[in-house]
Amino acid sequence: RATALALDPVEKKPLARWNPGTLVVSYGSYGCNMACPFCQNHTIATANEQTVEWREILPDELIAVSLDLARKDPRVIGIAFTYNEPLISYEYVRDTSKILHERGLKSVMVTNGTADISVLNELLGLVDAMNIDLKGFTSGFYQKVLKGDLEMVKRFITVAVTGCHVELTTLIIPGENDSDEEIRELARWVASLKVNGSGTSGSEIPLHITRFFPAFMMTDRMATDVASVYHLAAVAGEYLKFVYPGNC
Repeated sequence: RATALALDPVEKKPLARWNPGTLVVSYGSYGCNMACPFCQNHTIATANEQTVEWREILPDELIAVSLDLARKDPRVIGIAFTYNEPLISYEYVRDTSKILHERGLKSVMVTNGTADISVLNELLGLVDAMNIDLKGFTSGFYQKVLKGDLEMVKRFITVAVTGCHVELTTLIIPGENDSDEEIRELARWVASLKVNGSGTSGSEIPLHITRFFPAFMMTDRMATDVASVYHLAAVAGEYLKFVYPGNC
């Protein structure tokens, strides 16, 4: 059930170190398994079939659209499942990605990483790249603010980096997850991960440190100070080779 379809630069996902300069067909549906009060896509992420317009697009139709665009523009390399949370309909991602590979196209998923490893195992080998939100690094922030589970997300990331290209995104929210200590701990943990099962250091996993803007139910504070974003990116850079400030 599609609510959004667009052609985006892969850097917009954001993926900074995977096929730069290419385009992906971005597909979104509705619904999410978290409750972030600052959700940038709340009009579809908090919606259901009665509250948002949608139309059915089967995998073959979505792939046909992508193939047609790829014939017209060789920069188009595949499909990104994004906008809402794709893991709540992971079977659609799995089935579409399988056919995508058969047709020579690639699959991208932008996700909050809130799923059991059994779900992830069905996607590894089919999804070529993921941007995973690591929204903070305290259980309290995840539980109280996001209604999520930090340990589940950490397990998801730990396994995902062994099976596909992964980049991470942390949105910096004033007064919530913006301390040097939290970002330092987050970056130190990412650097400790083993990539692709090869023993490669997690210090090469790209991290996007992005600026918060008031949205949805969190309009009680100003946008993150640009200097703070750059400062925290530098803090993360103590452990990680590739840190990208975003939304600045």
